[in-house]
Amino acid sequence: MSEKNISGRGQRELRVRVKTAKGRKLSSTLWLERQLNDPYVIRARKEGFRGRAAYKISELDDRYGFLKPGSRVVDLGCAPGGWCQVAVVRVNALAQNPKKPVGTVLGVDLQEVEPIPGAELHQLDFLSDDADALVKGWLGGRADVVLSDMAAAASGHKATDHLRIVALIEAALDFAFDVLEDGGTFVAKVLAGGAENTMQVMLKKNFTKVANVKPAASRSDSSEKFVVAMGYRGRALAAAKRDEESED
Repeated sequence: MSEKNISGRGQRELRVRVKTAKGRKLSSTLWLERQLNDPYVIRARKEGFRGRAAYKISELDDRYGFLKPGSRVVDLGCAPGGWCQVAVVRVNALAQNPKKPVGTVLGVDLQEVEPIPGAELHQLDFLSDDADALVKGWLGGRADVVLSDMAAAASGHKATDHLRIVALIEAALDFAFDVLEDGGTFVAKVLAGGAENTMQVMLKKNFTKVANVKPAASRSDSSEKFVVAMGYRGRALAAAKRDEESED
C-alpha cells in the first residue's frame, strides 16, 4: 500500500524568490523574479530557444502561415535570435526536409549576435542609407517576409516610449517597402496606444490583409501587440500610379 504524499512535493513547481541585493533596485529584483518564474522563459530554456519571444512568432505563424518552406526572411533587430531560430525550421533553411524548398533566414542587428545554424547574421544598422541594397544583395533578391521584434530603449515615460517604438516600426515598415516581394508579409511588435494610427493607415493601403494580435506568449500586463500585414501590394500600386500619370 502506497503512502500518501502529504508534503505537497512534486505536486507543483516551487516559485523562485530573489533577494534584493545591495545596489539592485526593487524593480530590477521583481523583474528578475518574474523572469525566473515565467513559464515561457522556463520552456525556452528547456527547448533551446534564446528567449520567450520564440513562442510569440511561433503562435503568429501557426495562425497566419507566413513562414513557408522556401521563403526568404529578414529579421530586423534579431538579437538575441529567438525569431531566427523559429524561422530557420519553418522555412526549411537547413534542408531538414529534402522534399520541400529550402528557405533563407537573414538576421540583422546593431550588435553582434551569436551564430545560429541555418541563419545568416549581419551586424548592420537597418536605418543606414545602403541597408536595403545590402540586404537584397545578401538575399539574392527581395524578401518574402520582413520581421521586427524591435523596441526602442525605455525611458520610463509611457507616452514617450510609445512614440519611440512607433517611429522605429514606421522606419522598419519603410525598409519593408523597399525589400519586400509582391505578396510579401510584414510582422512587427508595436505598443497599444493612439499614435500608431498613421502606421495602420499605411499598412491597410499597402497590404491586402492587416491583423492586430496579442499572442498568448505576451505577458498579460504588457501593452505590446503585433501587426501581421500580408499580401504586399505597394509596388503594384506604385506602378499603377505611374501608369495613370503617364496617361495624363
